[in-house]
Amino acid sequence: MPPSHPFDDDKLKEECGVFGVIGVNDAANFVALGLHALQHRGQEAGGIVSHDPDEGFNSARRFGYVRDNFTKESLMKTLPGPLSIGHVRYSTAGTKHAAIRDVQPFFGEFAMGGAAIAHNGNITNADLLRKELIGQGSIFQSSSDSECIIHLIARSYQRNIPDRMKDALRSVEGAFSVVAMTRTKLIGVRDPLGVRPLVLGKIGDGYALSSETCALDIIGADYVREIEPGEMVVITDEGVESFRPFDPAKSRFCVFEHVYFSRPDSIIGGRSVYETRRQIGVELAREAPVEADLVCPVPDSGTPAAIGFSQESGIPYAMGIIRNQYMGRTFIEPTEQIRNMGVRLKLNVNRALIKGKRVILVDDSVVRGTTSIKIKQMILDAGAAEVHFRIASPPTEWPCFYGVDTPNREKLLAARMNEAEMAEFIGVDSLKFISLDGLYRAAGEEKGRDNDSPQYCDACFSGEYPVRPADMLNKGFELKAAE
Repeated sequence: MPPSHPFDDDKLKEECGVFGVIGVNDAANFVALGLHALQHRGQEAGGIVSHDPDEGFNSARRFGYVRDNFTKESLMKTLPGPLSIGHVRYSTAGTKHAAIRDVQPFFGEFAMGGAAIAHNGNITNADLLRKELIGQGSIFQSSSDSECIIHLIARSYQRNIPDRMKDALRSVEGAFSVVAMTRTKLIGVRDPLGVRPLVLGKIGDGYALSSETCALDIIGADYVREIEPGEMVVITDEGVESFRPFDPAKSRFCVFEHVYFSRPDSIIGGRSVYETRRQIGVELAREAPVEADLVCPVPDSGTPAAIGFSQESGIPYAMGIIRNQYMGRTFIEPTEQIRNMGVRLKLNVNRALIKGKRVILVDDSVVRGTTSIKIKQMILDAGAAEVHFRIASPPTEWPCFYGVDTPNREKLLAARMNEAEMAEFIGVDSLKFISLDGLYRAAGEEKGRDNDSPQYCDACFSGEYPVRPADMLNKGFELKAAE
């Protein structure tokens, strides 16, 4: 299993990444490259399914990084054909204990032929669906909520796989961006609110579907457009067909994709993710100015916002914390003493720069607060005169149920403390978060958040869930009280 970064254990873990290609030779090789570019969206495991007219469907599922598995010629030769889909995973539903049966894409044989499916998101009524399907005779092979889609497809009476998928997904609640394949078709679907991303690209005579545009770049595909909320596209050798299988709904794209999840070199809604994050820093400097000598990012996710904060405030930008990019997972940690040095192996403070300075640290979020305490202490140990935290998202007060691994609400620092209490708990001279309106302005909404009709899903900040989390409510979760 890939090791987590010692400061990343207190981050919201990304959900998954999906990628598919049709109409190119050795499509699985392109999928492997695409998944490599999406590795930030899921580092636990990955899988690829391909189809060849002569050899049929083939699949490979592996734990660990794409680079450690799907770059081996011997493996890739077992995945021939002009059509392939893939998935990188971080477990957000089902068991937290790794099991190869939970690694996607999932495959099923149906009366009209085989089909594979890869899902990014989270089905909020999966427990209810699973119970109903098992009661009707379905036999589940995994703990993943995504497998429900395969069983719903199997039980549909529609005549072909795309129509069965439409039928199946109408029973699904929550967030889903799905890439699927049959023997001749590549299929992409987004849920009616478009919570999770999915884009279409063109490569030669073929097409690609991807969670993000950065993965199109790596295979040399041209970005065509986003798959729209509530849209299904069916791609064959003859081109792209578009369908609308769901009732129309107002888009509620995940605003945290702008803050942290997506790669900074991706494009969302025609807007550079990097530019949005830089603009978050600009808004943060306007909302929460402070006298200081240096603006330093918490690497690497805080870098664009720190640049924007520096540009707007006029306070010099500096790399006060250096991240060792070459800390491999083969490093031997034989004793507890060495293991406790893991943070220093991965991150180090630029002492000559920090000593005696008033430092502003810019980070993307505060979840439990444990990371912030470690970072603060490193900066103080290096001789900083003052430490000020500026956070490029509003306080994370509520868990996400749409494909993000979030702690229980009682473990979220902002659910238990106000801003002043959090500053005291972390032990910094000041702590300020960007406002929800400021975040919306940075994402291109000039008037900020429309409280009567929010433009994004911001449930982790506001507690306003656009899709009822049925399974969690059945387990006793309490929604935000009406104001």
